[in-house]
Amino acid sequence: MSVDLVNEETALLSSPGRKVQTRTPLPKLQLSVIMLVQICEPLASQSIYPYINQLVSELDITGGDEKKVGYYAGLIVECQNRILLAQTNDSCAQESLFFFTEALTVLQWSRASDRIGRKPILIIGLFGVAVSILCFGLSHTFWTLIASRCLCGLLNGNIGVMKSAMGDLTDRTNRAEGFAYLPIVWAIGASIGPLIEGSLARPNDRFPSIFSGTFWKEYPYFLPCLVTGSFVFISCFVVLAFFKEEYQQTVPLKNRAHRISTEGGDHDGPLPLRELFIFPVIISVSNYVALAFLNTTLGALLPLFLAMPIEIGGLGLPPPTIGLILSAYGLATGLFQVFFFARMVRRFGEKRVFVNGMTTCIFVFTLFPIMSIIAQRAGLTLSVWILVGCVLALGALMDTSFGAIFMLVTASAPKSSRGTVNGLSQTSVALARAIGPAMSTSLFSLSVQHNLLGGYMVYFVYFLLSILALILAGRLPDEAWEDAD
Repeated sequence: MSVDLVNEETALLSSPGRKVQTRTPLPKLQLSVIMLVQICEPLASQSIYPYINQLVSELDITGGDEKKVGYYAGLIVECQNRILLAQTNDSCAQESLFFFTEALTVLQWSRASDRIGRKPILIIGLFGVAVSILCFGLSHTFWTLIASRCLCGLLNGNIGVMKSAMGDLTDRTNRAEGFAYLPIVWAIGASIGPLIEGSLARPNDRFPSIFSGTFWKEYPYFLPCLVTGSFVFISCFVVLAFFKEEYQQTVPLKNRAHRISTEGGDHDGPLPLRELFIFPVIISVSNYVALAFLNTTLGALLPLFLAMPIEIGGLGLPPPTIGLILSAYGLATGLFQVFFFARMVRRFGEKRVFVNGMTTCIFVFTLFPIMSIIAQRAGLTLSVWILVGCVLALGALMDTSFGAIFMLVTASAPKSSRGTVNGLSQTSVALARAIGPAMSTSLFSLSVQHNLLGGYMVYFVYFLLSILALILAGRLPDEAWEDAD
């Protein structure tokens, strides 16, 4: 009688070449705490979108020139991915102070979590976010607005620490289920935050019977900041009360003995940064960067393509229709992740899910010029709408690559340095996300203005980049690495 051994390499569902492994139950309470921290991220970064332009106008930052509102608002929040027509003189900063300053410190916060634990860093991050939000609501000048947003980014390194904590709470049998919730929780926060914040702005005008005092007239945007900040403060206390560390920040004795004998010293704690530049980490982070670059490119090109007139290569759709399409895309992506991502990983493995998602980029960038050509010849026919639906479906499949690469990055990192590796990946990805939208919209404008490849050169460039990204994805292992000490 033969006995099948079950180990970390065993898969979860029966399929050719993959064995069955008992799935470890998810720690629901701990996972819920991490999801609560996750939802605070979009609340903090995107909740000011509904009123920031009005706030900038009222503070007289622009000197009465309304055309400059977008420029100064863009310095404070992430500029909405768009291209401005050549006929206008508007300008827009392509950076977000929140994300930029967060990128500067996320590696340091993540590395600190390897030394003192995830819980203290999560608490510091939430406390810093809450304080900065309240400061934003009390700001009266442009520079105090800038300082509060920078403070929010500098004190908040939770984006990398959360993924490290998720890796600590899960193993290879249930990690797919855990990571599947991250995108939908972010989408919920990004949807609810602006809705609440926009409804509570200027309460002295909207609810004069309750908010009629001079304070609310002097600080008309403090109430939405107070609500968001209070939610973040509550989340901070929830982490303090209920979150339990799953990882002890000490190197196992056998590893320490080996490192003492080979390196001539005792390095208690995370590995030196230079020792983390090994193939598993490099290939995983590189693929994460490639995915983020192409994904943000799609995020910039899609609304631009939908909005531009048909004669210059777009579909000429009105803003309400574009908003409906993008909302449907976000909802479909989140639901697809929750219901299908874990099943796909158990059935096919992390690499195949990632490669399949990256393959969709080739088809997406091919469909853009096809839709444009059909629209120019026959207008917005049914075939155009069907192809738009195909792009959205392919985009939802593409987003499954994020969960897969999160798992691969987590598995590539030694447990003693999991936070550092996640921080390194987030810093690298932040740079890719800064370059992607600016590069894609600029190439779109260049292609149209100079009629390069019929105005479709931008799609040809990203078609080639997608092929290169797919080649890079092929270097990933067929099975994720075992969690290493």
